Amino acid sequence: MQSVTKPYRPISWPMKGAGGDTGSWRIHRPIVDYRICSKCQFCWVFCPEAVIDRKEITIDYRYCKGCGVCAKECPTGAISMVKEE
Repeated sequence: MQSVTKPYRPISWPMKGAGGDTGSWRIHRPIVDYRICSKCQFCWVFCPEAVIDRKEITIDYRYCKGCGVCAKECPTGAISMVKEE
């Protein structure tokens, strides 16, 4: 039996009304170190708010909730969570 490989798809798409704008209540935010990022797209796949751009690996902070899933799933440790100022 052959296995069929499906393309990765994010869990959701950010939009007003669904998750809504984060506003000022986020405590931590992810920062990407592009020097060690392998662009594996694991962060994009696992982000529950789908706020990471697939190609550029940039984060839309308007919708990012600061959950840290992207940092936990990053195999190279390129994403770290920093305290909001």
